[in-house]
Amino acid sequence: MTMIKGLHHSAYRCRDSEETRQFYEDFLGLPLVEALQIGETKTGRTANVLHTFYQMDDGSCLAFFDAPKEPFEFKEQHDYDLHIALTVSDDELQPMLEKGRALGIESRGISEHGFVRSIYFRDPNGYVVELCALPKSPRTDFFNSVDAHNKVTRWQSEKAT
Repeated sequence: MTMIKGLHHSAYRCRDSEETRQFYEDFLGLPLVEALQIGETKTGRTANVLHTFYQMDDGSCLAFFDAPKEPFEFKEQHDYDLHIALTVSDDELQPMLEKGRALGIESRGISEHGFVRSIYFRDPNGYVVELCALPKSPRTDFFNSVDAHNKVTRWQSEKAT
């Protein structure tokens, strides 16, 4: 049994706090619930950083660091390099896809994955954001720990050759 109870927040760098706020709050509808200006780190290093938090219905947050004087390579991430997947209802997929396209946000989908249906956007920082909805009749056999472990073992073996 794990001691982990859930996700509090996951944090990422952002190019600009306001354009990030517009995407996550105005477009996705995640309310901005906190903004911490950091002038000094816990180790005593001088900093000039804004740390913002956008809350989901379960209380967890996506957070961003705007650190304009700290080097960071922003690039358009590929889905399997980094993406943020958020759960929505199935009824929200098509309207959100249309909303993204109407606003000129890079948008694609709907992709059928079997265990979820997904749409994808690119945020102003280059991150891929996936909105995924469970099917109306979810497969109860999709997640299988023993099968997953076997697949990883097989992958490791095949990858080595």
